Amino acid sequence: MKQILAIAAGGAVGAVLRYIMSNSVYSLLGRSFPYGTLAVNVLGSLLMGLLFVLFLERLTLDIYWRAAILIGGLGAFTTFSTFSIETLNLVEEGQSVLALLNMLLSVLLCIGAAWLGVLLARQI
Repeated sequence: MKQILAIAAGGAVGAVLRYIMSNSVYSLLGRSFPYGTLAVNVLGSLLMGLLFVLFLERLTLDIYWRAAILIGGLGAFTTFSTFSIETLNLVEEGQSVLALLNMLLSVLLCIGAAWLGVLLARQI
């Protein structure tokens, strides 16, 4: 039960941080492309790679903190479901090139960011 509460608490924080970050990015770059979601997913992937290695290979962090941060916090922070609906909306609006660009950038940048996070953490 303690682990579930830790995940729930982390999820609440992650969801609020996602809202703040994506809206900040949209206010800077506009809504003609899903910049906010892309930025959140890339940062979330970087943090997942970095923190995963730090928490599991470098630090002795309590299981509840790991669950709160990795599962709850980053799980709520990253937005694959939002990515999916925004991409579908682009397709339905006839913006197939932007939809494809969003898919390619999201996959390549997020996997690249997770890899970079792992590399950075292993240098610590």
